[in-house]
Amino acid sequence: MQQTLQSPTFGLSIAAALGLLALTTTPLNSQQTHAGEYAQADITYGMQVYGETCVGCHGPDGDAIVGVNFRTGQFRNASSDPDLMEIIRDGIPDTAMPPGNYDRSELTALVAYLRTMGDIDSSNVDIGDAVRGETIYRGKGNCASCHRVGPEGSRIAPNLSNIGAIRSAGSLFESLVDPTAAMLPLNRTVRAVTQDGTLHLGRRLNEDTYTVQMINEDERLLSLVKDDLREYTILTTSAMPSFAESLTEQERADVLAFLLTLKGMR
Repeated sequence: MQQTLQSPTFGLSIAAALGLLALTTTPLNSQQTHAGEYAQADITYGMQVYGETCVGCHGPDGDAIVGVNFRTGQFRNASSDPDLMEIIRDGIPDTAMPPGNYDRSELTALVAYLRTMGDIDSSNVDIGDAVRGETIYRGKGNCASCHRVGPEGSRIAPNLSNIGAIRSAGSLFESLVDPTAAMLPLNRTVRAVTQDGTLHLGRRLNEDTYTVQMINEDERLLSLVKDDLREYTILTTSAMPSFAESLTEQERADVLAFLLTLKGMR
């Protein structure tokens, strides 16, 4: 089987107590950017892990706890990335910061995301009207043809029912204007060709050493054995179109407002 990646290389929550690590005296406008310092794949995977395990306490912007703001990009008890990994893994004794059940790839990704949270500034993103945004979502934007919210919509693209609870305004805005840059590694489209020449194209759901699970454009769930494939390609261009030109600035702001209301309550 030929396997290719068409791209350049690249438990417990961190918990409310990870706020014990963050310096709160650094103003947001003194943040440093980290362009090129961390692999984009690690940053996007870290955003996924953060959304699954940390956002409940810290919020999508890392500032839900009074006196704590991860967007400062500085940490009181960690002067290096290995120090930060150790604290996330082992916790801090006699505090509310518990040890975290993360593997090495998750630790690497979390550190990359925490270090770069301030690079996308949500404060400069315009948020419009959610009611108008829902109309655009269902109409001009045609988002429901791929995405699902509650019981409505398609499953071929990621489910958005809880997206407002796990993604910041800044990262959602990036998804609207540059979806390839904001795409999570797990959500990439894969192209698989079996030994008999059958082509399967769809969104990757899960993958291990021997198999890959995907959902195709007909919303069929497929589990393919890699040894049965003669070609397996991970596409690195998002199937989602950019709305930088097709929607006006106000329309993008309205859609963003609607997405931020989606917190699993529908």
